[in-house]
Amino acid sequence: MRKTALIFLLVPSAFAGEYAVLQNGFRIHAQRHELNGTSVRLFTDSGTMDLPSGNVSAFEQEEYTPPPPAPPAPPPAIVPVAKAIAPPPTPLELLQEAASKHGLRPEFVRSVAMAESALKTNAVSPKGALGLMQLMPGTAADLGVDPKDPKQNAEAGARYLRSLLEKYKNSPDPVRLALAAYNAGPAAVDRYRNIPPFRETQAYVERVLRQYLLQLKK
Repeated sequence: MRKTALIFLLVPSAFAGEYAVLQNGFRIHAQRHELNGTSVRLFTDSGTMDLPSGNVSAFEQEEYTPPPPAPPAPPPAIVPVAKAIAPPPTPLELLQEAASKHGLRPEFVRSVAMAESALKTNAVSPKGALGLMQLMPGTAADLGVDPKDPKQNAEAGARYLRSLLEKYKNSPDPVRLALAAYNAGPAAVDRYRNIPPFRETQAYVERVLRQYLLQLKK
C-alpha cells in the first residue's frame, strides 16, 4: 500500500482518479489516497475520508477519457494576389508597333498621325474620320477594323499607307502621291495622275514631309 501511495503522490497521474474497493464490495471514487499507518485517507470530490486500511481490499485506477480533440484550424484563406494591370500603350507605342509590322519607318507613320489627329486617339474630323490615323468609316470597313480601337486604328492606318506606297511605287514621286491619296483618296490622285489641285491636300503632303524630316533629325 505504501509504495502505491507514494507513486500516486509523486507522479502526475494520466488518469482521472481511482476507486477504493472495500471488503464488502463497495467502491468509493477518490481523486487519490494516502496511507497513514493503519488507516487510509481518501481524497474525494467532497473532502477527505479516513478508513481502516483493512477495510480496503484494492485500489482500481479510473481510466481517463480525454476530451475530443479540437477541430483543426481552417487553413488560412488564400487571398488572390492582384495582378498588376499594365497601362494601355501610348499612341507613340501603337504607331511604333504598327510601323514595324508593315515595314515602314516609325517616323513616317508618326508624321502622318501627327498631321491627321495630333496623336489623339479619340479625334473626329468634320468629315467623320476617326482616331489617330483618321480612318474614314468606309475605309475602316474595307480594312476590317474598328476605327474606335486605337490599336486597330494604328495598325490599319499603317497598312493602308503601305498599300498606297505599293500602288504608286513606279511613279516619279511615290511618297507624295501616297500621302495625297491618304488625304484625298486614291480616286482623286488617279484622276489627276498627280497630287490633286486641292489646297488642303497639297498643304497636307508638305506638312507630313516637313514633320518627317524633323522626326529624322531627332
